Amino acid sequence: MGKTTTPVQVFVFAPEPLLTVTIEGGGPDKDVPEVHVHPGGQGIWLARMAESLGAEVTVCGPFGGETGSVTAHLAREEGLDVRPTPGPANGAYVHDRRDGERTEIARMPGPVLDRHALDDLYGTALVTALDAGVCILTGTEEPKGVPADFFERLASDLRAAGHTVVADLSGDQARALLEVEGCVLKMSDDELVEGGFADDDEQDSLLAAARALVDGGLGGVVVSRASGASLAVDADGASAITTPEVSTADHRGAGDSMTAGIAVGLARGLTLAEAARLGAAAGALNVTRRGLGTGRGDQIERFTAEVEVTPL
Repeated sequence: MGKTTTPVQVFVFAPEPLLTVTIEGGGPDKDVPEVHVHPGGQGIWLARMAESLGAEVTVCGPFGGETGSVTAHLAREEGLDVRPTPGPANGAYVHDRRDGERTEIARMPGPVLDRHALDDLYGTALVTALDAGVCILTGTEEPKGVPADFFERLASDLRAAGHTVVADLSGDQARALLEVEGCVLKMSDDELVEGGFADDDEQDSLLAAARALVDGGLGGVVVSRASGASLAVDADGASAITTPEVSTADHRGAGDSMTAGIAVGLARGLTLAEAARLGAAAGALNVTRRGLGTGRGDQIERFTAEVEVTPL
């Protein structure tokens, strides 16, 4: 599967950027640590992977305070086109991985946006997204960050303008998208169960839930699974997406990488099943690395050939 000659345009709504600091062991002598500072948060991790896959990526989100200024600067250094809106200081965390496991040393929570900040964020996101072929909506860990109806309004306006919308949301934020016809929703099996969409995490239950969501108006549903094949369901049918087993350096970021691959695939004109195949390859290779949302595009493209797509 080759890349298109002209880079696809992808917009990422990133309502909760983070400044991340990770301390790693400096080789055999762990008394000499390596300190890594990166932009993070779901939207940034996802945007990073989309950029690795050759997309031209624009990111919109609130970047405020010292942490926001540094996060925006680092994101631009990674090749992302950042369109910031003002707000309180962004969240941040410090993780220690010198023993191979993540230990959280400190965390500053993300901000609560007031009405004026939300209005600025909405207007900037909507206008910026109109230049992209595919628009990706990511959420917040805390519902107080951005209200669920914000996502419904933004998705509805983007769909009305003729844009493909891919959402990686859960809980009430995901439920708000059910009112918008034609969106593609990516959720994990746990999120489907916890959100009351599926009775359990067995494949038949997940398929039934995804089909019900598509029948209700969604353009497609991709269900990521930690164990077992992922599922892609749209009006054309359902498919199981199976990746080869790989060793795991860090399991975090696989879902975000998968969403990025799905969005880039749809922007290239692939079917949902084939886009999910690219996403599965991105997610699988991401877990073999220590950086969230990282991976070499050429390696992901090659690994896609090893991912099986089985009609159900």
